[in-house]
Amino acid sequence: MSDITERMAQTASAMVAGGKGILAIDESLGTIKKRFDTIGLDSTEENRRAYRELLITAPGSEEFISGMILFDETIRQKTGDGTPFPAVMIEKGIMPGIKVDTGAKDLAGHPGEKVTEGLDGLRERLAEYRELGARFAKWRAVITIGDHIPTDACIDANAHALARYAGLCQEAGIVPMVEPEVLMDADNDIDTCYGITEKTLKTVFQALYSQSVAVEYTILKTNMVISGKQCPQQAGVQEVADKTVRCLLNTVPAALPGIVFLSGGQSAQLATAHLNAMNQSHDNLPWPLSFSYGRALQEPCLKIWSGKSDNVRPAQTTLLHREKCNSLASLGRYSEMLEQAA
Repeated sequence: MSDITERMAQTASAMVAGGKGILAIDESLGTIKKRFDTIGLDSTEENRRAYRELLITAPGSEEFISGMILFDETIRQKTGDGTPFPAVMIEKGIMPGIKVDTGAKDLAGHPGEKVTEGLDGLRERLAEYRELGARFAKWRAVITIGDHIPTDACIDANAHALARYAGLCQEAGIVPMVEPEVLMDADNDIDTCYGITEKTLKTVFQALYSQSVAVEYTILKTNMVISGKQCPQQAGVQEVADKTVRCLLNTVPAALPGIVFLSGGQSAQLATAHLNAMNQSHDNLPWPLSFSYGRALQEPCLKIWSGKSDNVRPAQTTLLHREKCNSLASLGRYSEMLEQAA
């Protein structure tokens, strides 16, 4: 094993170490503005920096968080005392990651569907991010459920982009987090989500194979198999857990070091409960199942902070609570009683 592959193997293993998950703080400028709008705060660079500092420096988070996904602006920012964010994270034993795609754009000839862009110049950007401290990267593809969509063309285009991105990451010695997200915004039932998630994951892993990506140095970030938000019949926690695990067993190679879930718009507690049910009900899986949540970890903390420096500590305490709950869920040891004690 070369030094580069050994380093990637160590990084991938550490990302999904027992009881640990990933905190996603890689919101684009447009998305973080929407988050700040909910608390009536202007999305200035200083406000974004202060908020990310709150998240990165939360005391004790290293017990539950193995890595954080940063945005291009964030990886270049510093704490109030002038320490670069990646240096703070590394000192705490938390690995810096970086979102490298440039967003989902309309797929030509396919109304209602998106393809993620960002491959142009990616080799050079990855080299720079590596120098800035990044040990892993993330690329998100979105698959929309709707009338006669997703099409094969959309799934194929996104899988191909994910695979090319992953190949460039491994060339740079950076672990790729591959994120195909089947959105939960429509009125579809859970079985529709199952079928599309299964097809998407099969296509993605075939594309990774075609591009000579080593899955043993790759992390999958994906959606749970879940009812659409507008579906009148919402599947229960155990059904979500069972169908998600079955879908993964049918599609994901055993050589993959681990799988982390996105929350995808679920409430904070529901995302935790689903993850816990998977780990509590299914033993001896070929890979650990953990979390890479953004909103489901941040939202309660953001509301408490509300842009006020006096609220930093209470907000960090709330963040730590959610991190601990999801850490326990990744081990199948979470209980709703923990929410009442908070």
